[in-house]
Amino acid sequence: MEEKDIYILGIESSCDETSISVVKNGREVLSNVINSQIKIHENYGGVVPEIASRCHTEVINQVMKEALKQAKLELKDIDCIATTYGPGLVGALLVGVSYAKGLSFASNKPLLGVNHIEGHIAANYITHKDLKPPFICLIISGGHTHLVKVDDYTSFEILGKTRDDAIGEAFDKVARVVGLGYPGGPKVDKLAKEGKEIINLPVTHMDNMDFSFSGVKTAVINLNHKTPNINKADLCLSFEKVATDMLENNILKAIKETKINKVVFAGGVSANSYIRGRFEELAKKENIEMYFPELILCTDNAAMIAAAGYYNYIKGKKSDLTLNAIPNLKLGE
Repeated sequence: MEEKDIYILGIESSCDETSISVVKNGREVLSNVINSQIKIHENYGGVVPEIASRCHTEVINQVMKEALKQAKLELKDIDCIATTYGPGLVGALLVGVSYAKGLSFASNKPLLGVNHIEGHIAANYITHKDLKPPFICLIISGGHTHLVKVDDYTSFEILGKTRDDAIGEAFDKVARVVGLGYPGGPKVDKLAKEGKEIINLPVTHMDNMDFSFSGVKTAVINLNHKTPNINKADLCLSFEKVATDMLENNILKAIKETKINKVVFAGGVSANSYIRGRFEELAKKENIEMYFPELILCTDNAAMIAAAGYYNYIKGKKSDLTLNAIPNLKLGE
């Protein structure tokens, strides 16, 4: 007997993207509508939580209609409504969670809260149709730096995480101090292409697989203040090099400890061209299986939430209408 196709409607509103997607069987994207607020927040040099929440409220219904239209489906065809409920900005999360609860109640469809970090990992199942756990995943974004052993689609063991700044946060602060503005990561990446790796910056080594980016970030800030005529492109590239050295060091530790030779990247910073280039070289040199999500799936989007939702849904997980936003939600909770 032929198995029934499962359609998950994913909702993502954890920060400054309002996104709704329909994904079939966890891997096939039928629609992935993203309404970005970057242009609005650029004026403020970063995301303003109250403005983000208001913008989500204004567009979410239209985004949902467009997602269903592009998928050529109606709400009655959907099997489950999956929504990010954390981590993220509490007001922004509440818009998506409240909307999902309303949709679930009105359509009598199951509701499922999805961890945003789990969503980033699941983005790879869309890009790489044959990818299966177990693997090591490095989640690098504006809010997170996690090194995770993915034992199964819904089972995770955190091997290491940042003790201070997330790597994307460090990129944003470096961008701000050298005068590049927001969003910092792509602007640092672009300027670094014109630079040389000639500035010595500190590398923080941990005994375990944790990370620390505050030292290198502070060194960049101090150098920039003390040496106003310093070459900004050299500073950006030297910062990228040190940050990537720390990532590489811990990935090699994780491979050695777990005996798993398959490494998957996730999160907005995995779109960085320098980091991708360095790890593609490492993969060849050390014979590592390495996977990156396509660029559109690195940053926040609802397709990844629907993909993660699918694997939780087929395990029988669901949420009820008491589901609430948890801004500091941890992976595996």
